Amino acid sequence: MAYKPELHFLVIPLMAPGHLLPMVDMARLLARRHVKVTIVTTPLNAARVSANIDREIQLGSPIQIQLIRFPNAGSGIPEGHESVDTLPSMDLQGNFFRALCLLQHPLEDLFEKLDPTPDCIISDRYVLPAADVARKFQVPRIIFDGTSCFFLLCNHCLHDSKVYKNVSDSEPFFVPGLPDRIEFKKYQLPGAFNPNAKNQGLNIAREMVRESEGDAFGTLVNSFQELEARYVQEYKKVTGKKVWCIGPVSLSNETNLDKAQRGKNDSNDNEEAGHYYTKWLDSWPARSVIYVCLGSLNRVTPEQLMELGLGLEATERPFIWVLRGAYKRDEAEKLLSEDGLEERVKGRGILIRGWAPQVLILSHAAIGAFLTHCGWNSTLEGICSGVPLITFPLFGEQFYNEKVIVQVVQTGVRVGCERVVHLGEEEDFGAVQVRREQVKEAVEKALGEDEDSRRIRERARLLAEKAEKAVEKGGSSFLDMSLLIDDITQHVKGLKMNNGAKSHDSAKINA
Repeated sequence: MAYKPELHFLVIPLMAPGHLLPMVDMARLLARRHVKVTIVTTPLNAARVSANIDREIQLGSPIQIQLIRFPNAGSGIPEGHESVDTLPSMDLQGNFFRALCLLQHPLEDLFEKLDPTPDCIISDRYVLPAADVARKFQVPRIIFDGTSCFFLLCNHCLHDSKVYKNVSDSEPFFVPGLPDRIEFKKYQLPGAFNPNAKNQGLNIAREMVRESEGDAFGTLVNSFQELEARYVQEYKKVTGKKVWCIGPVSLSNETNLDKAQRGKNDSNDNEEAGHYYTKWLDSWPARSVIYVCLGSLNRVTPEQLMELGLGLEATERPFIWVLRGAYKRDEAEKLLSEDGLEERVKGRGILIRGWAPQVLILSHAAIGAFLTHCGWNSTLEGICSGVPLITFPLFGEQFYNEKVIVQVVQTGVRVGCERVVHLGEEEDFGAVQVRREQVKEAVEKALGEDEDSRRIRERARLLAEKAEKAVEKGGSSFLDMSLLIDDITQHVKGLKMNNGAKSHDSAKINA
C-alpha cells in the first residue's frame, strides 16, 4: 500500500542554476521523507532538472513539476531566455527582477488548482510574489537561502552596525558581532553594502527583498552544523527566527547518473561527457588533478582568463578547466588560440567550453584541489569532495565564502582577488586582478608537501566526512529536516484546531 503524504510543500526556485539546482536537491530530500512536493518553474528551467525528477518519481517519491510561463513579453526579456545565466546582457538584470514580480497571478492560479492545497511555500528569497501568495492563502512561507549562516549573520551585523559606512572603499575593518575576528574591505562586500552604481534598480530590489523577509516563518539554509555551528547559533539568537540547516543538499545525488545529469538538458550528452571525464581522470594518480571552474556566471575578462590559464600551465600539474559561457567568449577564444596554450597542455589539461558535470568530477579520487569562484554551491561541493579549495571570488557573497574556507575552517588558499567586480562593470577595474605567478603559488600551497599544506588537506578530508555524516540518518542536517517537517505539521494542526474552534463558536451563536 502506497504511503499517503500528510503534507504538501510548494517549492518556488529562482531561475538561475545556482539557485534552482540546490532547491531541487532540497525538494528531492523532502519527498524522500514522505512530503508531497510540487516544484514550480518555467519550461526551459524544468528541462535542466527533469531527468533527475523523473527518476525520483519512478522510485516512488511524491514529487512533481508544474510549469508556468516565463513573462518575456511583459518584462522586455527576449523569448528563449528564462534564466539569469542565459540573459543576452547583464543590463537586463532589472528586467529579470520585473519578470519575477509578474509571476504573482500565475502562482496564485496554480496554487488554487493544486490538490491537495499546499500547506507551506518554500521560495527563493528573490521570488517576491511568493510572500504575497503565502499571505493571500494564509500558509507559512519559508525562505530557502542558498548561502550560509556566516553570510546571513555578517549581513545582519553590517546592517545593524553600519560600520562599513565610516570607511573608505579600500580601508580594512572588522565586522562586529561575529564569533571570529573577520576583516573586510568595503569594496569586497556584496551589492547591499557596496552597490552597483550602474544599476540602481537592483539596489531597490534588494531592499524590497529585505523588507519582505520580516513575515517569513523561517529560513532553510544549505549548510550543516559542523561547518559553522557558532554562526548558526548566533544567527538564530539575533533574529529570533527558526533556522534549519539541511545541507549539503548536493549529497542527495548519490549515483554517478544523478551526478552526470544534474543541471543539464540533454541527458544522453551528459552521460557521454561523464564517461569521458571519468575515464580521463582514471588515468591520473589520486589527489593529483586541479579542477577549475568560475561558475555559471563566469565574468572575468579575456585577459584574466588567459592569465589564469598560463598560471595553470606553469604548475606543470594535470587540470580540468571549465570555461562555461565565458565573458566576451570570442575574444577569450582568440587569445587562447593565438597563445597556443591548449595545444601545449594537451594530454595533461582539458578545457571544457560548456556545461560540466561538476559534482561527478569533484567526486573522483583523482581530484586534488578545486580552484573556485566561491559560489556557495561550489564551495559546499568542494567541501564534500574533501579537497582544499583555491579561492578566486568575483562578486556577490563570494568574498564572504572565501573567509569561511580560508579563515573559519582553514581548508583553502587565497589566489589574491581583492575586490568585487559587479556584473556589468567588468571593464571598470582593469583587465587583470590576479597574475599567473599568484595562481601557481596558490596551487603549490594547496598541493605541496610542506607541513602547512598537509594540514590544509587533512582538515579538508575530515570536513568532508562530517558533511557526509550530517545528511545521513541521525546526522545534524537529517534531524533539522525532521524538525522542519514537525514544525509545519504542528502549524497545520494548530490551524485546524483554531478553525474548528471558530466553527464551533459560530454554530453556538447561530443556535
